[in-house]
Amino acid sequence: MPGPSLLPGLCFLLSVSAVVAQISGSAHFCPQNSEYFNMTHCRCKMGYTSASGQEYLKPSSGTCTDIDECEPPYSRYCGANAKCRNVIGSFDCHCDSGYELLSGGTRFNNSNENTCQTTTTAATTTAATTTTATTTAATTTTATTTAATTTAATTTAATTTTATTTTATTTTATTTAATTTYRKEVQQIVDKVESLLSNKTLWEEKRDVPSWATNILQETESNVLKTALKTPNQNNQRGQTSTVAVETRVVTDNCSEERKVFTLNAQKNSVDILCADVVQGNIQGPSAVAFVSYSSLGNIINATFFEEKNETHQIRLNSHVVSAGIGPKRNISLSNPLTLSFQHVEMRHHRNKVFCVYWETTKGRWSTDGCFLNKVNESHTICNSTHLSSFAVLMAVSSQEEDPVLDVITYVGLSLSLLCLLLAALTFLLCRAIQNTSTSLHLQLSLCLFLAHLLFLTAMDRTEITVLCAVIAGALHYLYLASFTWMLLEGLNLFLTARNLTVVNYSNMNRFMKWLMFPVGYGVPAVIVAISAASRPHLYGTHDRCWLHLDQGLIWSFLGPVCAIVCVNFVFFLLVLWILKKKFSSLNSEVSTIQNIRMLTFKATAQLFILGCTWCLGILQVGPAARVMAYLFTIINSLQGVFIFLVYCLLSQQVRKWFGEIMKFKTKSETYTLSSRFGPDSRPSEDQ
Repeated sequence: MPGPSLLPGLCFLLSVSAVVAQISGSAHFCPQNSEYFNMTHCRCKMGYTSASGQEYLKPSSGTCTDIDECEPPYSRYCGANAKCRNVIGSFDCHCDSGYELLSGGTRFNNSNENTCQTTTTAATTTAATTTTATTTAATTTTATTTAATTTAATTTAATTTTATTTTATTTTATTTAATTTYRKEVQQIVDKVESLLSNKTLWEEKRDVPSWATNILQETESNVLKTALKTPNQNNQRGQTSTVAVETRVVTDNCSEERKVFTLNAQKNSVDILCADVVQGNIQGPSAVAFVSYSSLGNIINATFFEEKNETHQIRLNSHVVSAGIGPKRNISLSNPLTLSFQHVEMRHHRNKVFCVYWETTKGRWSTDGCFLNKVNESHTICNSTHLSSFAVLMAVSSQEEDPVLDVITYVGLSLSLLCLLLAALTFLLCRAIQNTSTSLHLQLSLCLFLAHLLFLTAMDRTEITVLCAVIAGALHYLYLASFTWMLLEGLNLFLTARNLTVVNYSNMNRFMKWLMFPVGYGVPAVIVAISAASRPHLYGTHDRCWLHLDQGLIWSFLGPVCAIVCVNFVFFLLVLWILKKKFSSLNSEVSTIQNIRMLTFKATAQLFILGCTWCLGILQVGPAARVMAYLFTIINSLQGVFIFLVYCLLSQQVRKWFGEIMKFKTKSETYTLSSRFGPDSRPSEDQ
């Protein structure tokens, strides 16, 4: 379900609604049967799918193969007396042999266009008449030329033939009548349901709409199954109107084929169910399975009845409501999960989350229990369910509009921060004048933030390969947790430094920090990530970002430690201010000590601002000031590397002196080079 919105400690990089992807060069081209998408990837065209199974391809790599829309999981339904035929990039519906469209054609694209009518009735009747006449003539000729002694035998044979023909005719007539009766009864059920659903006044007047809808679903399923079991010899039948479609399958052979799967289609949706689950074990007599699709019921029991609504997302029902049931004994649980294929009502954007849900009759709401998402693309969703019920697909659309300006700010700010963090790391590593415990902490913090920012900018949206995306999400989880852990150690070290001003011998404290910082700085995040990944590995990586899923509370494996660190750093800040105030009031004229106190106070304030308080801007992104807070939050946090370089490098007197010595050395070196080339002892070149 959608997790909490921006909370204190939520990494700013993950609060931005979209990530500016790396732009591929214009010289790259997409593979055949694909198109350029979002200036970053190639995407297979409608009617094609990636051979690797991934939604997006890289330019100049990968292949797109034709989708067979006539086979599961798509199984396009063309209507009665027609079959689906695959063509490259699409499909056609063709009337069965002996049938044609009212227009005289044989091909169409949608079951709603199906007008297939028989063209063989007259020919069959003529042929039958001709055969009868021929038979009569032959009989007359035979009777004329046959001897008197064989007349009785001929009469007896003719009588027998007539009786056999009469029996066959009676059987055919009975079968035809049963088929006609079945179709009529199913059509009556479908017509009745359609009239109920189309009567808007009727269901608007119902006070308990969920119960009313539940009764319709259960009664329709029960009536269709009873009707199907009345004519077990008609093992597969359909009924359809403009808003309701039914297909049933009757099993009488007790599943002669092991692991046989039935596929039923209705309104471009389908279900695959194991024959053994339809037969239901030891039940005597025929069994039946029914699949019903309602194209307008979703307007009544819509996404407002979903149990996991969230204010930051708009939930929509993005499929028809379908029901799957078996009889004569109503059995809900299944030994093997069934597979449902839904066609989307509206095309799905790759960032929109999808839920497979079923109608929980006891509570009158949509629920995800026992329903699992198998595969999803722009036009279809495939779900699995461990039980029978009524099902649908819900789609979550973010209610927050994407702001391209925030994307640009994030991209530019992080790029600048990467440069500053690199310069800061080199300074901490090479400047000998500032080598101490604090510098080591600054160096590790800069390295962790640099790697995290770099991985974010280059690989955050690389969701094409699921396993790789999960690895990237795990690496980001670790690097950002490590950054916050080093922030905690920064706060602890600042507190100990302030305390050391009042302690004569603080060497033990210094040794303690050196022993503590690396096991804590890198070990604690590793333990947290290892436990999280071992318990819920499938929640690393989402459909649109390589980060943690917001489901099942996994995000708190990041937010929990972050919130704790921010709070502890705030406590350290208050303690440092109290110690410095106490020390300052007891001084007389120690100028150097006063300068140290002022610098520590400045660092404590800057550190709290840079490494703590700015995260709190995330929770202020509500109400009229939400957009302003979003901009402040993005700008300040994306420039975090710049602040670190400014406070710990440019504002340090020792570092500025070191930079000055480097510049003087470079200037002297250049002067020496020039003088050696053009000095008094130099000779002009002999080349003319």
